[in-house]
Amino acid sequence: MKTSEYTTELVRNYINQRIGVNFGLYSRRVTMAATPQQTQLEQSHADMMTRVGAWLFRHRTVIPIPLALAILATPASRTQPAALVGAGAVLVALGEAIRLWGVRHIGAISRTRSDRLGPLVASGPFALLRNPLYVGNVALWVGFAVSARLPWLAPVFVAILAFEYHAIVRWEERLLEERLGESYRTYTGQVPRWVPSTINRGARRDRRELDFSAGSAVSAVNVFSWRETFYSERGTLIAIAIGFAALWLKAHGLWLRPA
Repeated sequence: MKTSEYTTELVRNYINQRIGVNFGLYSRRVTMAATPQQTQLEQSHADMMTRVGAWLFRHRTVIPIPLALAILATPASRTQPAALVGAGAVLVALGEAIRLWGVRHIGAISRTRSDRLGPLVASGPFALLRNPLYVGNVALWVGFAVSARLPWLAPVFVAILAFEYHAIVRWEERLLEERLGESYRTYTGQVPRWVPSTINRGARRDRRELDFSAGSAVSAVNVFSWRETFYSERGTLIAIAIGFAALWLKAHGLWLRPA
């Protein structure tokens, strides 16, 4: 009786093992068969996003116009506190400060509308995150929405700009990797795309101590003078002044009274 039970158990284990092996082989075949198709779909999506990013990059000056029109054409609620105006101005100042810091290190190349590239800049804010100018732009637009007493527009602007800059960055990163190769891959491996690392101070110190020479893993231009920086950034500064003037006119009901 014991021998029969023992034999039955051996047979059961053998069958389970065979089923497990066959199922594992089948699963691997399914995975291997699906992988090329998934890769192709992912590549197609990446190519489409890259094309969209290239178009958005060339037209990034006029794309924010609908955001400005939304701010100016939407009546502000009287129930919104006046303190929002000051809070928004602080956000605008913060965004422009980030931009000025970045432009001082990258120079006028930040204004290009073509695929012309300068050297790989990894100093200043570019040693903390790879896209400080775009982060500054988001802060600018959120600040204007808050200053206009339209705080509900802030998350809408963040979503729109997040899509726009995500597509642009995908295009820029592909272009930079093609042209700069290993030096750019090294840089992306050290510096985050959007959120600076505030924990690993040693890593940030190592980035600052890198040899920013033409033949090193990352290179950088010399820091520009503040005069050159403000001259390069004059368009954004003029736009900010015009924006606050328009908000002042709107707040005084010269073309649109508060709701």
